[in-house]
Amino acid sequence: MSDRYPQDPDNGGIQINDNIKSHVEKRIMKFAEANLAGKYTKLDIRFRDKFCYVDAYVEPEEPVIKEWPPDFPETREEHMERMRNTPIHLCRLRYFGNDDEWGLAFYSYAHNKYETSAFPNGKFFDTPEMAMEAAVEFYL
Repeated sequence: MSDRYPQDPDNGGIQINDNIKSHVEKRIMKFAEANLAGKYTKLDIRFRDKFCYVDAYVEPEEPVIKEWPPDFPETREEHMERMRNTPIHLCRLRYFGNDDEWGLAFYSYAHNKYETSAFPNGKFFDTPEMAMEAAVEFYL
């Protein structure tokens, strides 16, 4: 890419091959195991084209309601199970061909889509580990 036209963190990217998928999944899991213990029960890492999506599952807090409303469409137990199985969309990484330069997007629950974001250090490109650190601070 020409210096005249720098990478756009919101466009482009390169399809992630199987070797990169395996490598980045291991990096994310290693970081999570070392730094995020107790913040999630399960991570789901999946790939599509040039994107890596990371979701977390957590143990929900017990509802503060002492008596569950009888007309509520699910029981307390069903509610807890549904919440356990509902992912928190931590982030989407966009691959540009460099192991340490990924674009970052957070899921906007208000707009039901991923929105490009800068990393906490102000950069638009950084490592998957930095993305995880930022996402966990934001969502967990």
